[in-house]
Amino acid sequence: MNEEEEFQRYASMIEYYKNQLSAIEQQFSFLQATINDYAQAKITIEKMKGSSKGSEILIPIGGGTFTFAETKDTSKILTDIGSGIVVEKTPEEAITVVDKRIESLQKNQESLTQLSQQINGQMEDISKKAQQLLQNKQ
Repeated sequence: MNEEEEFQRYASMIEYYKNQLSAIEQQFSFLQATINDYAQAKITIEKMKGSSKGSEILIPIGGGTFTFAETKDTSKILTDIGSGIVVEKTPEEAITVVDKRIESLQKNQESLTQLSQQINGQMEDISKKAQQLLQNKQ
C-alpha cells in the first residue's frame, strides 16, 4: 500500500469514528432525557406520598406540561415493569424502582463515556499517523 492509499485509509477511519461519536452522543442525550423523566416521576411520587386524600396536586403529563388533580389514594402507585405490564406498588417501592432505573441508565451513560474516550484515543493515534505521512511526503 502506498502512502496515498494509506492516508486515504486513515481519513476514512477518522470519518467512521466521527460517525460513531455522533451516534454515541445521540444515545447519551436520549439516556439523559430518560433519566430526567424518571427524576420527575420520583419528585411527583414523593410529593404525592406526603399528601392527604383529596389534596390538589400538579401531575406532569409530559413536555413540561402539568394538570391539576385531586388525590384519591396515595398509598398505591402503578408502575410499569415492562412489556406494558403495570403492577401496584407502595410509593416507597415505586421510588426504589425509579432509583434502580436511574442507576442503570447512569451506568449506561458511563459506558458510553468510556467508549467515547476510547474512540477519541484511536482517532488521535490515526491522526498522528496521518500527520506523519504528510510530513514524510514533504
